[in-house]
Amino acid sequence: MSASLTIAELVETFPDFRVAVLVFDGLTIPAGRPTELDALIAGREEAARAAWGGTDLSAIPGIAAWRAAYKGFGIRKTSYRCSVERLMKNALAGRPLPAINGFVDAYNAVSLSAVACVGADDLDRAAGPFAFRFARPGDSFVDMAAEPGEDPNDPPKDGEVVYAGAGHVLCRRWNWRQDARSIITPGTRRAILTIQTNGWGDLDAAVEDARTVIGRVCGGTVSIAVADRNHPTVPVV
Repeated sequence: MSASLTIAELVETFPDFRVAVLVFDGLTIPAGRPTELDALIAGREEAARAAWGGTDLSAIPGIAAWRAAYKGFGIRKTSYRCSVERLMKNALAGRPLPAINGFVDAYNAVSLSAVACVGADDLDRAAGPFAFRFARPGDSFVDMAAEPGEDPNDPPKDGEVVYAGAGHVLCRRWNWRQDARSIITPGTRRAILTIQTNGWGDLDAAVEDARTVIGRVCGGTVSIAVADRNHPTVPVV
């Protein structure tokens, strides 16, 4: 497999946006949360409370950076928050990170520690080229969180930042919610994972953390590339 990921459409408006792209192959994803990972996550939840407990979410630098970015494309509603803000809010309230599967739980642990947005898609269900871009007419999105009886089809609004593959939008509102068609499951063998920062955070450290933690839990091999304003398009191999 060879494709690309680009942020070229966004770099003029959001020059501080950086994204690391990690492509995993040969994964073996535990359906439950292994004991080692459970202990690691508990430790990171406690570390988040020690670092940020008593701090308003808007004053946490990584979250403040994303709130500013969301305002930059017109999102002001408090119901639309980036993925890491939701994780941090739960951790600070003493609510454990949700148990999804070994891969998702591992990258949520990375996200919480780095205060960076992390997401992933099954590469057998999502084809490239991939792009962080503005929404276009005809974009499709199937909401993974739609309630029973609700229409899950919820295409993005004009001007909205999305993350998309060749076939459909993979994530709406930049990193708010993923599409249901390409989520990571225990049957996933190949995955594309992105770690996103927007003017704050140690992206290199987060990449190394993801490589180590996911590798320990799920095995496989990984290739890594980083896109930024100087190199807005990178290979996905």
